[in-house]
Order: sequence, then C-alpha cells, then structure tokens
Amino acid sequence: MTSTPRAARTRKTAEERRHEILRTAARLALERGLERTTMQQVADELGVRPGLIGHYFPSIDDLLCEAFACAVTGERESLLPAADAGLTPLRRLSRLLHRLNGQDFVDFGRLWLNARHLSRYRPTLRGVVAEQEAVMRDTLTAVIEDGVRSGDFSTPDPLGACLVILVAIDGLGAYANDEPHFTHPALDALVFTTAERELGLTAGMLRDAG
Repeated sequence: MTSTPRAARTRKTAEERRHEILRTAARLALERGLERTTMQQVADELGVRPGLIGHYFPSIDDLLCEAFACAVTGERESLLPAADAGLTPLRRLSRLLHRLNGQDFVDFGRLWLNARHLSRYRPTLRGVVAEQEAVMRDTLTAVIEDGVRSGDFSTPDPLGACLVILVAIDGLGAYANDEPHFTHPALDALVFTTAERELGLTAGMLRDAG
C-alpha cells in the first residue's frame, strides 16, 4: 500500500507574515473597532498561536497603531488610485469625492471616528492619527496645486482650500455611526459644493466631471 506524499508547506518570510498580520488586524479594526480587536482574535483568524502575533508586535498598542495606518493607507490609495494619475486634476478630485460618498467608505469613516476618540487616551495612536492626517492633507493639496497649474482650479491658497474640503468631509463622517443613517438634501451635495466654492468652480462641475 502506498501513501500519497504530503505537499511541502511553504514557510512565509518574516516580512510576509508581518504583512499578513497587519492586513488581518486592519480588517478586524474596520469591522469591529480598534478597541475590540485583540491579539487572540488576529491569531484565531490566521490559525496561529497568539505568541506569534506578539513576536512581531510586542504590545496591542503597537499592533493597533500599525493596523490603523495600514487601513487608512489602503483607503487613500483607493480614493486616489495610481490608475487615475493621468486624468486631469478636476476629474481626479471628482472621482475622489464620488468614492467618498460610496458605501464602501462608511467603515473607514467609522474607523477614523474610532481612532480620533481613542487617541485622546493613547498618545502613540494620537501620533499615528496626526501623521496620517498630514499625509492626506499633503496628498489632496498636491492635487489642488496641480489643478491650479493646469487652470482647472482657481485658489490663492491650495492648502487652505484642502483644509476646508477635509473639514466638510470629516463633518459628514461624524454621522457614520447613525442607525438608521441620517440624511438630508442639504447634506447630499455638501462636499461637492464646498469644494467647488473653494476652487473657483461653477456649481455642478465637480459632481459631473467624474
């Protein structure tokens, strides 16, 4: 009687395993919240012992801070994907705002609310939140500056316009946890109309450009 040889298991590199842990923790944080994500849950999801998670992340704070950064980096790349780089700044910004209005980004709104609340009590997380906010400001400001150079936008202060747009986005994000979801016609186009006003565009240009 012959036996079927077992397929050799491929051992993950340290970098691959670390990235796998981060991706899993980021997904759990999006689904459940940062404070409800534990090393045990991440280990259970991956089918490994909690000690392995602790080998790569000595504390739960280390894991959650990096998981948050991983999640919002993915969000940013989804909002302004590399595939859109060849589009005009007007179309890039329009697509970003349309994507933000989609259901896919509701969980990201909740995650930002969650992280900002917890960062009041967790200094390390507060630093990570501030870093990610700065990256988003720089990224959006660069799109606006490109639009000013191309003639798509008109503003003497690209950073100032960026800040006003982000405040409008974050203001709507404050309703992310409402059940049932709160809505009103005055809010439906708020971010678009705010951005159009700040960038010297006529009404409807951003909404229609995507």
